[in-house]
Amino acid sequence: MSSEFTPQQAFLVLNALPNIGPITLNRLLAALGDDPRAVFAASKPQLEAVHGVGPVISATIANWREHFDVAREEARMAQSGVSFITPRDAGYPSLLREIHDPPIGLYRKGSYDFAQPSIAIVGSRRTTLYGQSVAQKLGADLARLGFCVVSGLARGIDTAAHEGALSVGGKTAAVLGTGIDLVYPPENLQLYRRIEENGAILSEFPFGRRADRQSFAMRNRIVAGIATALVVVESDVDGGAMITARFAGEHGRLIFAVPGRIDQATSKGCHQLIRDGATLLTGVDDILSELNYLDGLRPAPIAEKPAEAAAGRPANLTDDEARVHACFNGGAILTPDALSAQTGHSAAQLSATLMMLELKRLVVKRADGAYEARHC
Repeated sequence: MSSEFTPQQAFLVLNALPNIGPITLNRLLAALGDDPRAVFAASKPQLEAVHGVGPVISATIANWREHFDVAREEARMAQSGVSFITPRDAGYPSLLREIHDPPIGLYRKGSYDFAQPSIAIVGSRRTTLYGQSVAQKLGADLARLGFCVVSGLARGIDTAAHEGALSVGGKTAAVLGTGIDLVYPPENLQLYRRIEENGAILSEFPFGRRADRQSFAMRNRIVAGIATALVVVESDVDGGAMITARFAGEHGRLIFAVPGRIDQATSKGCHQLIRDGATLLTGVDDILSELNYLDGLRPAPIAEKPAEAAAGRPANLTDDEARVHACFNGGAILTPDALSAQTGHSAAQLSATLMMLELKRLVVKRADGAYEARHC
């Protein structure tokens, strides 16, 4: 029976069989010499001698053809430009091998090979402008330092983190809670394509698998497992980001949380994490301090774009931030109303932009409520 498969095909089939979790799959592989083909060649008593394997699972393995079509899956992969990587492959994220329930395989789009350290950024789908701005800035700053930014392609914080990394030409990876052929949410199709071109799209699930509560939880453990550290930007106490943080703790990863308003529901999860021992995060320097990298171990930073430096525009600004910052040229002192009149920004948009300029130490709020450029 094992001669029917290449090892890669055997991994592909095992990964797709229903009702067999990654812990059981890894136990089977360990018991049978780490050869996936041996699982299909094993007798029923051999299979059921493995802890967690009973008659239902042994029957599923024996009758695998009823559950999965290898040829059809390989045709879909070829048509879609998808590869399937296993822990034996160089492109499989190295830290993911260390968790107690690593996926035995990952579908991958994009060529990024996870050679550099990764930082995960997660948070609420129902986010604030402040949360989006912080996530985008963290994504950009970390990517500029050479880290791969990992998230889940969800609405809100995930989207902002991916976009931040892409805005500076950095690497980002999206881990899906669906089959790799399904884009969820659908409005992130263009973002999906940009990540595929500049990083990697990953999924544990076969083609056509739709999202459910279990698939998102499984996705979250991979997000936490790939990364050296996890940053939660906004989350309520019952949010999916809190599940990711729990996985990160189980995996022994560093956990950071961004503080927010005490009356904001999407800050309650972050505040709980901080109370429970997560590191309060105010910027990327906090992450670098905790990681305590030696210079030779840090990822190579992305070079500043010459055009930005030549134009006199401070590096690392979004277009909105640059537009507001330019209003202060010549030493102007401006109220929010004056800035709104000059830029056309709404009060909420302007407030978020000014907050980011303050965090970047480019402007300062005066005692009278007006703003001026910070003088270094």
